[in-house]
Amino acid sequence: MTPVKVWLGYPYPLGATWLGNGVNFAIFSETATSVDLCLFDEVEARQENIRIPVTEQTDQVWHVFLPDVRPGQLYAYRISGPYEPERGLRFNSSKLLIDPYAKAIAGQVNWADEMFGYVVGDEKEDLVRDFRDNAWGMPKAVVTDNAFDWGEHDKRLGIPLHSSVIYEVHVKGLTKSCPGVPEELRGTYAGLGSTAAIEYLKNLGVTAVELLPIHAHIDDKVLVDRGLRNYWGYNTIGFFAPEAKYSSSGDHGQQVTEFKSMVRNLHAAGIEVILDVVYNHTAEGNHV
Repeated sequence: MTPVKVWLGYPYPLGATWLGNGVNFAIFSETATSVDLCLFDEVEARQENIRIPVTEQTDQVWHVFLPDVRPGQLYAYRISGPYEPERGLRFNSSKLLIDPYAKAIAGQVNWADEMFGYVVGDEKEDLVRDFRDNAWGMPKAVVTDNAFDWGEHDKRLGIPLHSSVIYEVHVKGLTKSCPGVPEELRGTYAGLGSTAAIEYLKNLGVTAVELLPIHAHIDDKVLVDRGLRNYWGYNTIGFFAPEAKYSSSGDHGQQVTEFKSMVRNLHAAGIEVILDVVYNHTAEGNHV
């Protein structure tokens, strides 16, 4: 195991934040007894390369600063605490947790019984803890670099509501069939930000696109078992991370840059961007 420098870090902002000289990690938990930050080299790794105990707490936020970590690093958490489902507490350090403030998420859930925190099929349902490790089948959060050139003219368009023409759009659906969008960009953020897609929207008189969920989501097990997918995306796993499947450039943070480029291009054309966010449609499902 390669030694890693560990500094105290800061409780704010939450998530993984690249500060130019390292990465600050901060995560909230009111009832955890210990928090471990896990670093991975590959999305499908069977276990973490490095596990770092997070020992500092400020106002129930656990934090650590790693000066040797850079953007692109894959990470997740293992958090210990009481496993008492009857009290709503289901801590299970055998299971990886995705950072709820992650700016990018790589990989998909490989559905198996190990993905659940309890023993699937047990007569006591979720009261029996499952101790099998699930790192091999879990997505991983990605450290990102927030720097982006928005251009000197990018600003809030501020179109009055009474003058707005809002077009509800599915990133994949529109760009798969929009005439003129390059084949390699169909189904992607880059496709929606392309000249052809923007001309199409402008010809319709659209002043704003309301994007159906673009947050990182997972496909429900019941669908995957039937060979289907969650097309609409109402199964969010990370509200701050753009869905990687709509990226033409990759899922290790590139989806963030591509999403921002799309927004910049739409703004430059006078088109506002509205996000469809439904906070009760999350991907935990079942007994978490």
